[in-house]
Amino acid sequence: MQPAEIAPKDRLIVALDLPSVDAAEAMIAKLGDSVSFYKIGYQLAYAGGLPLIGKLADRGKKVFADLKMHDIGNTVTRGVESVAKLGATFVTVHAYPQTMKGAVEGRGSASVKILAVTVLTSYNDDDLHAAGYRLSVSELVEARAQQAQVLGVDGLVSSPEEVGSLRKIVGHQMSLVTPGIRPAGAASGDQKRIMTPGRAITAGADYLVVGRPVVEATDPKAVADAIHAEIAQALG
Repeated sequence: MQPAEIAPKDRLIVALDLPSVDAAEAMIAKLGDSVSFYKIGYQLAYAGGLPLIGKLADRGKKVFADLKMHDIGNTVTRGVESVAKLGATFVTVHAYPQTMKGAVEGRGSASVKILAVTVLTSYNDDDLHAAGYRLSVSELVEARAQQAQVLGVDGLVSSPEEVGSLRKIVGHQMSLVTPGIRPAGAASGDQKRIMTPGRAITAGADYLVVGRPVVEATDPKAVADAIHAEIAQALG
């Protein structure tokens, strides 16, 4: 998808990293029309949040099911088939070749888009080496991006630091989704490879995932609106 085809408002994905469906619904109500795209990850999914995907879709919202699937190919295929029926816009899998291949098969002709998670934004080179990898973060991200492109994956999840190099590899044929986004002055938390919204868009990101800076804010809507303004300014 060409970046110009994405409405600026749709580029912000607010992560509903909250402990219950009630808390998520309350946050959605606070954000109102300011946010059109939400992420549902482990915390909310395991707290009964998967049906919220369909409810949000029925309200005209987009939903990123951040489930980070990774298993034998057949299991991933069946899992993606199930998620596709829920109405999700995106679903994530870890960027291992068998996993990505299974996910693409499970997607079939459904509208859900497969995103491959390259390297988690909480990892740096030392963390990869401790996990048994010989490659650096940038080397592993690029290798997995090339594999994902060959296998027919729709997009990639990476830190904003790798977006520029990934755009050179995949052009505009794949969506680039970046967590690790922190507005100026926000705490980095457990993220190690971070960037401000404007810089990430300028670097080539299509979508920005922002959780705690929005959902933990005193005025979540004001923070979301400020990020939208920064995105629009970066787009020129």
